[in-house]
Amino acid sequence: MSTALITGASRGLGVVAARRLAAQGWTVLAGCREPSSFVVPEGLDIRPVALDVTDDASVEAAVKEVEDAVGGIDVLVNNAAMVGGTVTPADTGVEDLREAYETNVFGPVRVTRAFLPLLRRAERPRLVMVSSSLGSLTEMTTGRWGNHPHLAYPSTKAALNMISVGYAQSLPDVLVTVVNPGYTATDLNDHQGTQTVEEGTDAIVAAALDTAGPSGRFLDRHGAVAW
Repeated sequence: MSTALITGASRGLGVVAARRLAAQGWTVLAGCREPSSFVVPEGLDIRPVALDVTDDASVEAAVKEVEDAVGGIDVLVNNAAMVGGTVTPADTGVEDLREAYETNVFGPVRVTRAFLPLLRRAERPRLVMVSSSLGSLTEMTTGRWGNHPHLAYPSTKAALNMISVGYAQSLPDVLVTVVNPGYTATDLNDHQGTQTVEEGTDAIVAAALDTAGPSGRFLDRHGAVAW
């Protein structure tokens, strides 16, 4: 039996990824702020866990709950994210960035550090970091995302990419994969994305299932993404 913990699993990419892995026989711990509102599909082993990635006490309590329930995890998916400030770059202040960084950058660091002991109990631990092509310096300077009007979300994903590279280089026992879901129709973009949520979770599910690696790749559903 394989076990995964997914943050931000109450909606969008997180909940669909949870359902897809559970449909393959996995036990999925669905991290969400309000687990009582999580509806578990019949026949799937999805277990809601109270988890606020911005709160140390919440994360520590989630570690204990997961350890008591399943002992360890095979895959940690850092998926929780928010858009953050949407003012122009010239008008952006620290407060416009702070909330997005708390969730999109500090959250994955907090969760990864806390759950790493449980992850390392797996035969082949996998760490999946859900990023975005908006965090790619290549895409932002030469690709379709040039002249993006906001700083918060893209810069958090660029920071997450660098942090993920650091994990890949310093954790030789953990297979680290950074994934770009693509422009997916979710609450995060008011459902303006051009992909279905099923398509958006393809890279997440593939990374969770992959045990071969190599570690330290940035992938979408079609293949490698430029850093």
